[in-house]
Formats: sequence, C-alpha cells, structure tokens
Amino acid sequence: MALVPYALARPFLFGLDPEAAHELTLGALARIQRTPLICTVAQTRVNDPATVAGLRFPNRLGLAAGLDKNGRCIDGLGAMGFGFIEVGTVTPKGQPGNPKPRMFRLPEANALINRLGFNNDGLAAFIANVKRAKFREGGGILGLNIGKNATTPIENAVQDYLTCLDGVYPHADYVTVNISSPNTKNLRALQSDDALDALLSAVSERDEQLAKQHGRRVPIFVKIAPDLDEAQVDVIAATFAKSGITGIVATNTTIARDDVKHLEHGAEAGGLSGAPVFEASNRVIRQLRARLPKGTPIIGVGGVMTGADAAAKIAAGADLVQIYTGFIYGGPPLVTEAAKAIARAHS
Repeated sequence: MALVPYALARPFLFGLDPEAAHELTLGALARIQRTPLICTVAQTRVNDPATVAGLRFPNRLGLAAGLDKNGRCIDGLGAMGFGFIEVGTVTPKGQPGNPKPRMFRLPEANALINRLGFNNDGLAAFIANVKRAKFREGGGILGLNIGKNATTPIENAVQDYLTCLDGVYPHADYVTVNISSPNTKNLRALQSDDALDALLSAVSERDEQLAKQHGRRVPIFVKIAPDLDEAQVDVIAATFAKSGITGIVATNTTIARDDVKHLEHGAEAGGLSGAPVFEASNRVIRQLRARLPKGTPIIGVGGVMTGADAAAKIAAGADLVQIYTGFIYGGPPLVTEAAKAIARAHS
C-alpha cells in the first residue's frame, strides 16, 4: 500500500487546473522514480500472469496511452502495480498540441474532456526516456503508442507512422498505431476502408523488415474509436483480419456528448473519456470479438472506474484492460482493485 493515500492528495490536485495538476503529478513522479522515495506511491503488483500476443503479462491491468505522452514516468507509474504501461502518443517531431485550456474535468459524470492534440517532445526525446526506464527489467510489459504530426497532410500520414515504428521498435514490447484520436484533424479518416487497408499493409510490411533486422517480432496493435456503427466495425474487422497486425485496442475517447451536454464543460470540443464511454467501448469490444479471427488479442479500455468495470471488459471479450480517467479519479487503489477483479473474473 502506498505511504501517501490518494484520498488525501486528490482534493489538492482537483483544486488545480486539470492540465496543471497533470504536469505537477508527472513532474513529481519523474523526480522520485528510481529513488527510495518511490515507496510513497508504490504498491504490490497483483500476481495474475497471462500470455497475450506472445508476451507474458504479470497481470492483465495496464495504463492507457495519453497519460505519459513522453515516457517520462514509466518506472514511477509501474511501481503502482500495473502489469503493463503504454506511453505516447509520440510523433516524429515534437509539437505543442492545441491551444490551452484543453483539458476539463466533469466530476458529476466521472469524466474528462481533452483536446490536447498529441502534444509531445518528439521521437528522439521519447526514445531517450524509454531507454532509461527499468520497468521491463522487473517483468513489466511496455507498449509504445505512435501517431502522426498535426502538420503532416493526411495523405502522407503513413510515412509518419513508419518513421515512429522504426524508432520505437527496438525498445517496445508492443507498438500501438493510434488512428482514433479526435484531436488531430482528419486522423479518424484513417479508419475508413481504403485508408486503413493502405496504412495497415504498410505497417505490416515494415514490421516484417524490422523483425528480421532486430531478430524479434514486436506485436502491433491498432487503436480505434468508440464512435463507429456496426457496419464500420465490420469493415475494420475484415480489413484487420487480412492485415497481419496482431491486435486491437478498443477504444479511444468519444466525440459523443449525449450523457454530459447538460454539465459544465460538457460541450467542450475534444475526446470524452471516463464513465460515459464505458458502454460504447464494450459494444465495440463485443462486436470485434464476434467478428475477428479466434484468438485475436483485444485490449479493452474506456470507462473503467471500478473493479467491476474492469471485469466487465473481460466479459465483453477483452484479453487485457487499460485505465486512464479512472486512474485520475480513483488513484493507485484502482490499480489493485481492478487487477484483483480481473483475476477473479477469469479464475
């Protein structure tokens, strides 16, 4: 159990601007990780090993990409009991993202809205941070999430993904191709039939080359949106099945506002995460599980606020589960609660 209860820290953090609280927390974690002070937030990792995509996960509960975009705090976050950590999204060149304010809490709905826009320090800084991390040495699984620069025309997006894939490949346990953030103009167009086929074909071909070059194959996942109708999910499943890509992360944030439009900040542009996306995410997971070839790995993410929510992702068809907004609201105790619930769900 952490020496500093999150229940004491949360009122202070929630009294700050959301992005300021985020940066303050990451800065503190970056300073204390790999020092004895990490004991103030460290928790015992739930032992629930699982082999997914050829990787042995110490447990099935992970941190979703987006919280640590630059990979600064992999060891600090890993000390909280996650079986796996996904960092990024990284783009080839550093970029500031969208204008502030760009992150909003909706506490009445256990939700967040963000329009950060892939703000990050770029590929070189990201790789340097990843190389310093010790998380993998302790058995943790590390996923690296890649995207395109905002200034790259959508017709040239494939090259950005390949540049990032080349850079992160030697340092990743798995790589996630993010084509579903609502905060980069036209990005979600890559989920359409022809664009998705072209992107996944190019990534799969480069994966073959890199596997030979590095002497090991790194599993590749693609992250999709919850705002897809049944026909669109069917197209993605069919395109995916012939692509050679390993698995799917379902899902990213939603642009829907039905559940929050009456709340303060509920109409802000950006991606809505937290409790309101739970059912939409589970719907996509269930449909993918029914459509994809047997054994295709699915990482379920979206609206996990409790251990029961995490178990529901497994019941919907996910092999692994990630949290983000639930972690903001519930803190490290949710990591243990969710990992234990998942262990019970499949025991």
